Amino acid sequence: MNQAEAFWEVGREPGRQVVSLGVAVTLTAVSIDVLLVGRLSIFFDLCFIVLCLGLAALVRRRDFYLVALLPPFLMTLVFAFVALVARDAIADPADSLLQALVSGVATHGVALFLGYALCLGWLAWRLHREGEADIATELSRELSRPA
Repeated sequence: MNQAEAFWEVGREPGRQVVSLGVAVTLTAVSIDVLLVGRLSIFFDLCFIVLCLGLAALVRRRDFYLVALLPPFLMTLVFAFVALVARDAIADPADSLLQALVSGVATHGVALFLGYALCLGWLAWRLHREGEADIATELSRELSRPA
């Protein structure tokens, strides 16, 4: 395997599969955390941050936009689900659905920020690296063409 084909540089998974994986892994982290601790803790935050980075590494280039928008939507959707099913895991049980959702996102806002920043940074780095490779390939093709 050469350097250009390292797994962290070249993602080949379609966007829909990456989104499905993100939802599944996030719900798994929520389930484990709620079963072990009874609420969402730093375990969920760390899983979410690593997941965002992993999703940015897995997605193919033409689906970058989908993954670039995924972390905030993923956290909001998962917290809405948790607020419906086990509201006390993210907020006070007496809170309304909207209040529990806002409370959950605010409580885990640092994880959302870090995960989103890492995701966007990794996607930007991949665009930059793949852009250089495309330019080099195009230039070598043009230079090797007979005059």
